[in-house]
Amino acid sequence: MKYLEGLNSAQKEAVLHVDGPLLIVAGAGAGKTKTIVHRIAHLIEENIPASSILAVTFTNKAAGEMRDRVRNLLSGKRGGLPLVATFHSLGVRLLREFHEEAGIPRSFSIWDRDDSLRAVKTELKRMDTEEWTPRQILGAISREKGGGKLLSEYRTHASSRREQVVAQIWERYEHALKAEDSLDFDDLLVRTLRLVRESPKTLSLLQNRWQYIIVDEYQDTSNVQYELMKLLSGERANMCVVGDLDQCIYTWRQAEIENLLSFERVFPNVKVVRLEQNYRSTRTIIAAANAVIEKNTNRIPKTLFSENETGEPITMHGALDERYEAWFVAEQAGALIDRGVPAQEIAVLYRENSQSRVLEEALLRAGLPYRVLGTRFFERKEVKDVLSYLRAAINPKGTSDLVRIVGVPPRGIGRVTLEKLLSGRPLGAAAGKVSAFQEILAKICHAVNTLPTSEAVRFCIEASGIQNMYSGKTEEDAEHLGNVRELANLAAKYEDDEPPTGIERLLEEAALQSEQDELDINQGKSGISLMTVHAAKGLEFDAVFVIGMEQGLFPSLRSDESRDPEEERRLFYVALTRARKHLFLSYAYERTKYGTRENALPSEFLSDIDERLLGGAESTPEKKKRGLLDDFYEIR
Repeated sequence: MKYLEGLNSAQKEAVLHVDGPLLIVAGAGAGKTKTIVHRIAHLIEENIPASSILAVTFTNKAAGEMRDRVRNLLSGKRGGLPLVATFHSLGVRLLREFHEEAGIPRSFSIWDRDDSLRAVKTELKRMDTEEWTPRQILGAISREKGGGKLLSEYRTHASSRREQVVAQIWERYEHALKAEDSLDFDDLLVRTLRLVRESPKTLSLLQNRWQYIIVDEYQDTSNVQYELMKLLSGERANMCVVGDLDQCIYTWRQAEIENLLSFERVFPNVKVVRLEQNYRSTRTIIAAANAVIEKNTNRIPKTLFSENETGEPITMHGALDERYEAWFVAEQAGALIDRGVPAQEIAVLYRENSQSRVLEEALLRAGLPYRVLGTRFFERKEVKDVLSYLRAAINPKGTSDLVRIVGVPPRGIGRVTLEKLLSGRPLGAAAGKVSAFQEILAKICHAVNTLPTSEAVRFCIEASGIQNMYSGKTEEDAEHLGNVRELANLAAKYEDDEPPTGIERLLEEAALQSEQDELDINQGKSGISLMTVHAAKGLEFDAVFVIGMEQGLFPSLRSDESRDPEEERRLFYVALTRARKHLFLSYAYERTKYGTRENALPSEFLSDIDERLLGGAESTPEKKKRGLLDDFYEIR
């Protein structure tokens, strides 16, 4: 059987298991995606219809890669493909299909974080309180909703002043969502779980539809995601979960580590397979990663091993301060590029986003290309404007979209007129301008419902006036116009969907995009990648720099009782295992924090790595290059 070729014994054991629960403990770089894809191929070889298989993961990037690999492996076979989706896109799919049972309109809009923050900010202003920021209140609401708690439950037990304020704003926030026929990010899972719990007919239909379920990155599932998958698997319990407790780094996003720890108790007669051979990294890097993670106690024991080459020593570097550290990164990255390592195969990882500023300055001055993960394509103003036009055309109740676009481009409709429009009062002299605006939305709506996806987006860009607005001669205008045109290019991937499904899927992708998905959008752009360690999860590079390895920074000493004390060590383990060949660890003796220079101590994690695995920096000793760096930053 061709699909079994190239698998090691553990992978083959996992692939050949068919019926009953299966737990795959997959170490970093151990070929878990390959195992999942080949398992799907085996199920289909066993005459299980592809339509009976559901595979769920967390990011669009991971789902897309899995989907493509399944398609390539099954090339030439009849019977279609299984459904491969993220948890949230699965929720959207089910809520649209069973919208009547869920009690929501099929054409509901999805609020992104900016939409949610805007709504909370509005309610805080109405309450005339500045005790808490919109971000803090939204965080509390999201935490409770994401944990599956209902507003009525929370309100009953709200005792403190803060909890009472959260309850009040949460209630008004839900009213705003309902008024706009919208759901937020958490609703996509919570409402889906409620749907299958409260509609036995729907649950039975779905259990019969998907008789084999595969869940990737199971260690990152929340209680809501766990309950949803458990219900869908039903009495057959043909659920295969793939996970690694050593890579559980999202407990602050409701990831419940107990879901993986308790899997063998919850699902009797489970088969357990450990994937421990790492195909990604050198033996040196794997030895360091094992030494770091074995200090944790809350884990399923496993030891990664590699048959790759030993590789070069890990470079550890102590810098005078963050500026010297940034220059060290620029110098070493430049040397790697000179040695033939592509810039896009180099990543710099840090614990906090604020660390990127000085890095960007150093890379700019060194003339090295780079890209920062954080500012996402779909969050750029001009792109969000086009998306809001599309959403407003589909969902006329989306007042937040109307507020955003009514003045883009300016059309003489001011705040007073807008308030009249939203409240249904007579518009007076502005009625003609409003009528013209509504006619534009009607034309865009017609295009969405009749044209192929990319054509509908291009029509929207032109009909809205955005194309004309950015047709100036400045470089900034050209960049904005290039971005909205790129949106039309991205829309082409949904060309095969019947209108208006293609636009709905584009809007869904925009609302559910992760930081990692930004890499796919910028595939053609080469450059050193700068990102947090959290954003690097699931990625790999030839060369990785992990900077800021200092006590209080990495590990972070933020006080948060809900955080797992072992999570920082897991986070460092994830950082180490992103590297294939070259690994650099750096720290500074001084660092500026909140405008104050502070002394720093090297991270405790560094002492866990055997000195025999380490080498010094290959650059000029720092004390000898002080003058060079001062010239570099022009600070003398």
